[in-house]
Amino acid sequence: MEQVDRRVGVAVDFSACSQKALKWAVDNVVRDGDSLILVTVRPEGHYEEGEMQLWETTGSPLIPMSEFSDPIIMKKYGVKPDPETLDIVNTAAKQKQIVAVMKILWGDPREKICEAIDNIPLSCLVIGNRGLGKLKRAILGSVSNYVVNNGACPVTVVKNVDNEHH
Repeated sequence: MEQVDRRVGVAVDFSACSQKALKWAVDNVVRDGDSLILVTVRPEGHYEEGEMQLWETTGSPLIPMSEFSDPIIMKKYGVKPDPETLDIVNTAAKQKQIVAVMKILWGDPREKICEAIDNIPLSCLVIGNRGLGKLKRAILGSVSNYVVNNGACPVTVVKNVDNEHH
């Protein structure tokens, strides 16, 4: 029981790549008793609601699984978790004694994921290497590379190679 309260972060954008990273994290990293924290970053938007503006700098509170499984609540955050992601998390929560929460941040994914590592704080982070469309990635540079170089915790990049599409 050397490390209590390990917080395993997974950067998710609800793409196939992030599902793969999440599945890998659950299979290889997450142990009984860990907290699993899904970190998702949305583009900055303008929110009418006061609470949203409040969170624009710090991100959302940690949202429990019961809430992030609820499409009505998530709509308020402007986030749509895909069924596969929810399924992976629900299954993991049943099989291992883990607490799963989601943290939503607004802004540049590279900076915000690094901030989340510090602020939550995360023990480690798993991220897919194919989060952004090609064009966007060329402009921004890869989010996963940036987080590996600047994140204040061990970062594992789960490579997503489409062998079947060649």
